[in-house]
Amino acid sequence: MPRVTLGHEPSDGNRHMTATGKRRARRAQLLALRFDGEALVALDQTQLPRREHYLRLTSAEAIAEAIRRLAIRGAPLIGVAAAYGMALDPSSDAAALLKAARPTAVNLAHAVDRVAAAADPLAEARAIHAEEEAASDAIAANGADILPAARRVLTHCNTGALAAPGRGTALAVVEELAARGSLRLAIVTESRPLLQGARLTAYELSALGIPYELLVDAAAPATIASGEVDAVVVGCDRVAANGDVANKIGTYSLALAAHAAGIPFVVAGPTSTLDPACPSGAAVTIEQRDPEEVRSAAGHLLTLPDTPCRNPAFDVTPAALISSLVTERGVASPVSAQSVRELLAS
Repeated sequence: MPRVTLGHEPSDGNRHMTATGKRRARRAQLLALRFDGEALVALDQTQLPRREHYLRLTSAEAIAEAIRRLAIRGAPLIGVAAAYGMALDPSSDAAALLKAARPTAVNLAHAVDRVAAAADPLAEARAIHAEEEAASDAIAANGADILPAARRVLTHCNTGALAAPGRGTALAVVEELAARGSLRLAIVTESRPLLQGARLTAYELSALGIPYELLVDAAAPATIASGEVDAVVVGCDRVAANGDVANKIGTYSLALAAHAAGIPFVVAGPTSTLDPACPSGAAVTIEQRDPEEVRSAAGHLLTLPDTPCRNPAFDVTPAALISSLVTERGVASPVSAQSVRELLAS
């Protein structure tokens, strides 16, 4: 039978956060966005780690463009950004523009719809922001609780404070394990083609003082097979009703490798990422991005300029390959339609 373990409640402060004061201070420096009453001020993640540059976005159109070009990224974070976009312009045109910016992550559409239906759009946007930030602490604690023996944890893409308000999702679990003293090493995939792992996760772990190693994507399955990884923890952009998960391209191969090696493959994300209206992963719209992202790296052409490329931003991991789904409301294990329903009802 599917099992849902209710976990730590989302906090309205830091009462479940066990990181040291020094680590909290470092995390405060990673603030990805804030709303100043007139504009959304967002860290331009396309310029990291070379430069920390903040954008001042005063319209839904500007926020949608920042989301589209990945200046603002991460499923929970783009949901919050879109909510503030709707607070600036609660029109149906703005809603359509924001929803089209990144079609795979369900948080964005949910946030847009919530703010559009609210009597006070700005208050609703602020509420969404606060909810996601509180969820982060509980996800960290719930994830660490089920991985007490994990000393070497592999993670993919970027799922920390740059991807979600607060501590993040999967990377928040890694940080919590480090805070509890059990983590020896975080293993980070480069996450081609846009190198979110190399550029952003390494940047965050360095700022937090957590030991890490960077690994090319193609080496990750072999590293898992060699016994050098105790658990894989990833985030999610959409969880279908049956438990299938859409996440950064490359997640599926990690799940297959973890399954073959017999180690936990854990997905961490807030319940705002669960989509009961989506029956399975087959129904998820997979965003196809510009082929130029594959042809180039850091602005340098890697191949012939007319080389045909495929560039799906996400893949789908079947629920059967996922050991546990960690949310702020608790943990579903195994992951199935029933356990997802129970999480949503808890």
